[in-house]
Amino acid sequence: MKKVLFVINTLGGAGAEKALLELLKRFSPEQYQVDLYVLLEQGELISQVPEYVNVLNRDYTAESVLTREGKKKLNRKVFRRLFIRGALFRNIPYLIKNAVIMLKHRKIYADKLLWRVMSDSGLKLNKDYDMAVAYLEGGSTYFVHNHIKAKEKFAFLHIDYEYAGYTRMLDKDCYLDFDRIFTVSGEVKEGFVRVYPECADRTFIFHNLIDRKEIYRKAELPGGFEDNYSGKRILTVGRLTAQKAYEISIDAMKILKDQGVNLRWYVLGEGELRHRLQQKIDSLGLTEDFILLGAKENPYPYYKQCDLYVHATQYEGKSIAVQEAQILGCAILVSDCSGNREQVNDGIDGALCQLSAEDISRNIKVLLADEKKCMQYRKNASKKISDEQRDILELFRIA
Repeated sequence: MKKVLFVINTLGGAGAEKALLELLKRFSPEQYQVDLYVLLEQGELISQVPEYVNVLNRDYTAESVLTREGKKKLNRKVFRRLFIRGALFRNIPYLIKNAVIMLKHRKIYADKLLWRVMSDSGLKLNKDYDMAVAYLEGGSTYFVHNHIKAKEKFAFLHIDYEYAGYTRMLDKDCYLDFDRIFTVSGEVKEGFVRVYPECADRTFIFHNLIDRKEIYRKAELPGGFEDNYSGKRILTVGRLTAQKAYEISIDAMKILKDQGVNLRWYVLGEGELRHRLQQKIDSLGLTEDFILLGAKENPYPYYKQCDLYVHATQYEGKSIAVQEAQILGCAILVSDCSGNREQVNDGIDGALCQLSAEDISRNIKVLLADEKKCMQYRKNASKKISDEQRDILELFRIA
């Protein structure tokens, strides 16, 4: 029986974490002994880990890392970890060097600076594995690279590598030592290989795995919108973070309201920007028009009930939210950025727009007024072919 380890930074309700749960289901307990280590020991999806997977964490918090209370608990854990095995002090030269480089580019990525400290203060695993998989960038990648013994090591990338703020110096060239690197889309692969051309021959596209039957089933369950609104509904699903550019969507909603368009915009997701976004919503008089519903255990009835799904973000790897909207046959509008443009064929199964309030609002108005076009988008989106049935044993080379 082969021994396999998966490592992920947190296990909150985001796309990569959901995709990991689907991947874990593909590893039969009759063939594999699977361990899972959550580097920061927090996240609400822990209850959905298959029962045959051995969770290695000793002190786990089953709470979202995005709510205010969950963020406080996470920050306390991070602070304690700074001093375990002298992780902070050992990395001071590294932190200073990379902070100086970030300052030159006028943007500090505090989380990315701390990932190496979190890696060095992680659990000591005195076990040899046949395969170790770092399922996210940053902490889990550094942990598998530096602290795990395995015959083969694999890494996953879910984001636009450069745009997200990663560099070879930040990574200490660790990807050079991985046997295979999996990216969730072609654009993510292209961006990564530009930075690590030496890894081109062992970098492969591995699309997020999604359980279509389960999504269809959950979409039929009770739930969804409860406000008895009779106008058009827009839906967005995603964490309330800077990457998702909600401030621009709020401005787009303001333009639409001022033009007298009868609609409401709903957001499913939680995050550290909730308070700031709600202040902006209220200040623009959009309290009843742009509604932050929080994270929902079953978001699928909302997809089914909305008139238009909008995903206007700065960048993506490959959005599971967009994939879910396609599976459920939504009319889709996405911003023209890495990740999004690979998922949506403009004018065929959805529409692309610029990431500006003016262009988002213009496209929304056009689509909501053209039911024939929306119906065509829904039909084509629901037919999109997925790679989720690819043989993972072939990709991992562990058969």
